[in-house]
Amino acid sequence: MINAKLLQRVIDASNDGIVVAEQEGEDNILIYVNPAFERMTGYSSLEMLYQDCRLLQGDDRDQPARRRVREAIDQGVACREVLRNHRKDGSCFWNELSITPVHNESDQLMYYIGIQKDVSREVAAQQRIVELEQQVAALQRRVAELETCAPSSPV
Repeated sequence: MINAKLLQRVIDASNDGIVVAEQEGEDNILIYVNPAFERMTGYSSLEMLYQDCRLLQGDDRDQPARRRVREAIDQGVACREVLRNHRKDGSCFWNELSITPVHNESDQLMYYIGIQKDVSREVAAQQRIVELEQQVAALQRRVAELETCAPSSPV
């Protein structure tokens, strides 16, 4: 069995943000954030402890992924979604969030563990691919238009 000191070192060494939240009504209050979370968001653990994790979304709360996370939390099930969040300095980043419920010995839901990866580069690359595909489609339509308007060559 892993001892508590080693477990803490492992979590602190993770490249992924790790948080623990307890549910209080509609809020998910953070009771732990690891150093990777602090680096990713720019918020210190002291600034984030006892805050609702929705703080990272600021006013940017109308996201379908956010609604799916809320539904999973309401149902007490795990989920994985990509959300648009904001760092302390206001800059935007894309966060792949995986949440998992944690139950006590009596099978009562007590906490959620959240694992976060900054996937901003991947999302930007996907968006660029979509833009390029749209440009190719527009060019193909234009070529088709020009071909139908071109005078036919004599036979």
